[in-house]
Amino acid sequence: MRDEKRTHVGTACAAYWLGRKQQTLRSWACFEDGPIRPIRINGRLAWSVDAIRRLMGVEGIQ
Repeated sequence: MRDEKRTHVGTACAAYWLGRKQQTLRSWACFEDGPIRPIRINGRLAWSVDAIRRLMGVEGIQ
């Protein structure tokens, strides 16, 4: 994650980093009740790398 250059990642990558199942993240997006919210790009979910870092408590590490 430290070397990640993208601003947003897909659901599979975000779920791996957060230690959650992909369906959990999809549920957060659907019900808008999760700790982070994705954006939609052409119908796909894109999760902010900065938001994931903040959630994990590693925002200062780049």
